[in-house]
Amino acid sequence: MTDLSMPRTRAQGTAGKTALRWLLYVLLGLFALYYLMPLFVMVTTSLKSLEEIRTGSLIALPRDVTLEAWKTAWSSACTGIQCEGLRPYFWNSVLIAVPAVILSTLLGALNGYVVAQWRFRGANIIFSLMLFGCFIPFQVVLLPMARLLGLMGLAGTIPGLIFVHVIYGLGFTTLFFRNYYVTIPAELTKAARVDGAGFLRIFWSIFLPLSLPIVVVTVIWQFTQIWNDFLFGVSFSQAGTQPVTVALNNIVNSTTGVKEYNVDMAAAIIAGLPTLLVYVVAGKYFIRGLTAGSVKG
Repeated sequence: MTDLSMPRTRAQGTAGKTALRWLLYVLLGLFALYYLMPLFVMVTTSLKSLEEIRTGSLIALPRDVTLEAWKTAWSSACTGIQCEGLRPYFWNSVLIAVPAVILSTLLGALNGYVVAQWRFRGANIIFSLMLFGCFIPFQVVLLPMARLLGLMGLAGTIPGLIFVHVIYGLGFTTLFFRNYYVTIPAELTKAARVDGAGFLRIFWSIFLPLSLPIVVVTVIWQFTQIWNDFLFGVSFSQAGTQPVTVALNNIVNSTTGVKEYNVDMAAAIIAGLPTLLVYVVAGKYFIRGLTAGSVKG
């Protein structure tokens, strides 16, 4: 009697696991649909004409695909009194993000190297203060930073925005590199010093070559934060130096005649494409880099 019941129990257990697995797949599919639906609506709307948007369904595929909305969003959409599209502001964001990412990554690597490997009196206090800076809200630093930029003669300029993003991102980049460098044995630094290597030689020849995983994490983090920033961009820029996020807001809120939803959607996709591409191309390295410094070896 017991022997006959065992196969039935195993079959019931297998069926239960299969049902749970399918339930998990269904739930994951629903979550994916929930998160991807806005992107689907944005893409399809950007490929429709205004007439089709007014007469058709929101989630329907475009009957006649057209790229006119994309051309308008890129080169001739109005951002107020100027109708130059996103193109000049897109390149402003590139000019802001690339130097800011490079500088904040290098400075964060150097700070993390000092704090993790070169112990000195007050190192933990300095690191704690930098860590505290990561949690200061953007709004708190607006007035002091505006005053500082004015004194430096950088108010309303692209170098001024680069300076702001480097300073604000330095706490995060230092944290990333410090947590990664503490996993590297201190004996490696001591051996290099015995061989005559100095402070910078050890950093450039030993630590930076080992830092590729955390460099990828830092670059993705900083690029995403800087590219998507709106508050600093709208606060510390002026006409001609505004980033793409400010221009996108101006396009969406500037209406002359009929509201062009297809142009708004195309502009939003163009503004978000760089960060989307970064995550698609390097997303798996982001996870690997985070886990590489999570456990001290």
